[in-house]
Parts: sequence; structure tokens; C-alpha cells
Amino acid sequence: MAPRQIKMPVKVNSDTEAEEIFSQRKRPESGRYLLQVDRQTKGSYKTSEAAQSAALEIKTEYPIVQVSIYDSVENSHRLVELPGDAS
Repeated sequence: MAPRQIKMPVKVNSDTEAEEIFSQRKRPESGRYLLQVDRQTKGSYKTSEAAQSAALEIKTEYPIVQVSIYDSVENSHRLVELPGDAS
């Protein structure tokens, strides 16, 4: 019996494919303000107003979850509550 020859696909060394791949644990942060839902980071925003708007949308849709905005420069958390919620 003759040995079989295995053909492997040719690898292309392209500089355009040398893009850094981020894992699920470390995501790229593009903004100063991080939106956190139940202490899990869901997005980042460059302005406080954009983060506040996104946080209010989530909080109105799901009022039971804890929504906060983390300022990565000042290292501070701000809890987001619904307007008129006195709890």
C-alpha cells in the first residue's frame, strides 16, 4: 500500500491579519465611563451623559437590576435609580 500524501492549506502571512484579538475576559475599553449591570461591565462611553442615557434605558426596562456607572479616571461608582424612585 502506498503512503497517502496530505495537502495542507497554504498560510498567507499578511500584515492586515495581525490584528490583536481580545479574549472574553479582557475587552478593549474605549471610553472613560463604564456601564455596569449587576457588577458586570456591559459597555463604555466617552461622556457621562451617554452613559447615563444608556443606564436609564436599561433601568426602565429592567427595574430590578442594579445599574451603575463607573468613572475610570476618578475611580468612583454612581448608582443609577429611576426618576421619582424613593427606595
